[in-house]
Amino acid sequence: MTVQEFAHKNEYKILCSNRAAEETSIEGVYTCDLLSHAMAKVNDGDMWITVHTNINIVAVAHLTNASCIVVPENINVDIVTLKKAEEQGVIVVSASHSAYEICTRFFIQSDGALS
Repeated sequence: MTVQEFAHKNEYKILCSNRAAEETSIEGVYTCDLLSHAMAKVNDGDMWITVHTNINIVAVAHLTNASCIVVPENINVDIVTLKKAEEQGVIVVSASHSAYEICTRFFIQSDGALS
């Protein structure tokens, strides 16, 4: 499923890199708020869920080749972060649900077919 499809199904808002969201597939999910740990554990194509909103999340997502960053619970994302994400082609999504709910929704909607 693409980032755009997942966002649309769950009424999440794509904050930047809309065009990339149409073509980028989500291969798995990783939830972590410790940036150094996420940097070591996010796999190519993972949707990374974090409550962090500062510019450093863009670097982690870019380095790990995450499919997107999802910020849960309608937490506001810094404008500087969004500008940098757009420059780097990193997709940032705002979700109304908790990290747990985002993970379970993806699992159910992908028929439990995680890699």
